Amino acid sequence: FRISHRFGTLNQGAYNFFGLDQANTHLSLEYGIWNWLMVGVGRGTFEKTFDGFVKFSVLRQSTGEVNMPVSASILTSAALNSLKFTATDRTTYTAQLLVARKISQALSLQLAPTYLHRNLVPTELDPNDLFAAGAGGRIKLTKRISLNAEYYYIVNPKNNMSQTLYNPLSVGFDIETGGHVFQLILTNSLGMIEKDFIGQTTGTWKRGDIHFGFNISRVFTLKKNNPK
Repeated sequence: FRISHRFGTLNQGAYNFFGLDQANTHLSLEYGIWNWLMVGVGRGTFEKTFDGFVKFSVLRQSTGEVNMPVSASILTSAALNSLKFTATDRTTYTAQLLVARKISQALSLQLAPTYLHRNLVPTELDPNDLFAAGAGGRIKLTKRISLNAEYYYIVNPKNNMSQTLYNPLSVGFDIETGGHVFQLILTNSLGMIEKDFIGQTTGTWKRGDIHFGFNISRVFTLKKNNPK
């Protein structure tokens, strides 16, 4: 179970308590059915979005008799904007290939080529399909604390859109406390799911459009692992 918050931008100044007067929340529940299959559902206050995903593990990094240099997963998701207005078919679909490698006990890297299809776009200038190349990494600083970073480069020509989109960049720390993981984040994206941080990031680090946020994850074990 995951609770995520993103506050307003730091450049709002002291009057808005450097963005803390504004908050967006996303709640999600994710369940690993087998070692190779996970499903999840969520609800966010940003555009009152309902979302769900399915994640398949297709490769697993290993050495020895089977030498596999990377782990690979396929993630597909759908998100529905449920704000009250007349437009119909406000669903967005996402497909990602997640290719990760654990370089050492301290360093892990991941590549995430992403395709986003939006049934509803702001104007005719805006493409229904977006392509992005994502990359992320984690460096463990101690046994329970790690430094993380994630960046997505939007491939579509941004000058063909009605509004300027910026590439989302996030940096933060993970703090593990047993059953909980606390994540402290700085990012130029207000959204917390793919359709938002890839398709709707309109702030930039250069202008100080930086959101402070945090995630709290709690792991529950319902049964012993099934090796299927």
